Amino acid sequence: MASWIPHFIDGTTFEGRGGRSAPVYNPATGAQSGEVALASAGDVDAAVQAALSAFPAWAATPPLRRARILNKFLSLLERDADRIAAAITAEHGKVLSDAKGELTRGMEVVEFATGAPQLLKGEITENVGSRIDSHALRQPLGVVAGITPFNFPAMVPMWMFPVALACGNCFILKPSERDPSASLIIAELLAEAGLPAGVFSVVQGDKVAVDALLQHPGISAISFVGSTPIARYIYETAARTGKRCQALGGAKNHMVILPDADMDLAVDALMGAAYGSAGERCMAISVAVPVGQGTAEALMAKLEPKVRALKIGPGTEAEAEMGPLVTRQHRDKVLGYIDAGLAEGAKLVVDGRDFRMQGYEDGFFVGGTLFDHVTPAMSIYREEIFGPVLSVVRADDYATATRLINEHEFGNGTSIFTRDGEAAREFAHGIQVGMVGINVPIPVPMAFHSFGGWKASLFGDHHMHGPEGVRFYTRLKTITTRWPTGGLRSAGADFVMPTMR
Repeated sequence: MASWIPHFIDGTTFEGRGGRSAPVYNPATGAQSGEVALASAGDVDAAVQAALSAFPAWAATPPLRRARILNKFLSLLERDADRIAAAITAEHGKVLSDAKGELTRGMEVVEFATGAPQLLKGEITENVGSRIDSHALRQPLGVVAGITPFNFPAMVPMWMFPVALACGNCFILKPSERDPSASLIIAELLAEAGLPAGVFSVVQGDKVAVDALLQHPGISAISFVGSTPIARYIYETAARTGKRCQALGGAKNHMVILPDADMDLAVDALMGAAYGSAGERCMAISVAVPVGQGTAEALMAKLEPKVRALKIGPGTEAEAEMGPLVTRQHRDKVLGYIDAGLAEGAKLVVDGRDFRMQGYEDGFFVGGTLFDHVTPAMSIYREEIFGPVLSVVRADDYATATRLINEHEFGNGTSIFTRDGEAAREFAHGIQVGMVGINVPIPVPMAFHSFGGWKASLFGDHHMHGPEGVRFYTRLKTITTRWPTGGLRSAGADFVMPTMR
């Protein structure tokens, strides 16, 4: 029997009044496992009104007390880690070890946010003028919202709401309707940790809920992670409605392999980065760029047998290295890209289209797929596939490899594998990409740094979590103070621009 997945508003589950719902599937079996409520604009308004009511008291709560609630929440996440990971695997399809890894990276942001008292310290300067002091502080925005994708149903929301809450904001989460259960568990644990009702809400939904959040005058800021066309829409709409916005979009991440690279290290890194989570990661490596034909041949000789040997199965199987894709529609889209790559002239070295698993014939599986001799004109190179498809683009020299990356529409992440420090430094400083790895395939920053790409991979001025997250979820106020003293006398009105003398 399919489970019902409601909203969480004002400290409790909320059935909603929208009258619409959507099916949720187990990607490994293809069977429907649940039904999720889809919010109406009225449901979104209920969440916003609850948040607006809760905001004054939450903003006035000392940062130390907010930090203590987040610290309790962190301990509850540790307690229920297996439960959350199981919910992620059941609805997303990724293997359990990957689901646990996702949760761990999200918890690191919670750890960072528990430093709220330190993060929110202001600045002060005595005597900017005679007997005049100036100090600056950061204050919360109000009610903020996060719209998150299916590929990381726990980690990406945790890129947003822990920092937002630590800064004194109320937060409304609109998770993906494809794997919504993790968001409800998170909401329940926040309530158990002592977060006041209304400070954190979950509104399940589709574009109706997204547009309601974008248009609502009670919301001050929007955070988003998803595809570039939707990120652009979110950013432009938020700007028109006067909201602060950070919208992270798509990616096409390259790994450059220089002739001096440790090839075994590079291939193992490439396997995990390309096929982990079935390629459904915005930081997945989807393009390998070996420099020189000898490097390319050595890479393919080691890479092809590993791709053929990928252990694919339901995420609950301990031996599985890669699970299914999230939905039937997304599987069919990925299969269409493989067809297109073949039609455009790429060499299909390993074909994942015909993968079938006994007992799971209706699951949304695609086998590991490997293309060679891909060119920049092909759609499988230009566009984000978001599946287990790796393209090898051979480059004759280092300059050609870096030009490929710099000229691409996306600039999310990239990496280089080499033993040459000079080449690595030149790459890191000159490449037009927001996150760079040197002998690191997936350079996702730790929580106390900030995450974000360049070019069409990011719309807005602020990256996520870390110091940038604090800046995004607060606004700066500067206060200049002079107190009258016995020796201070009015000299009359001064009509020139004030100067501090």
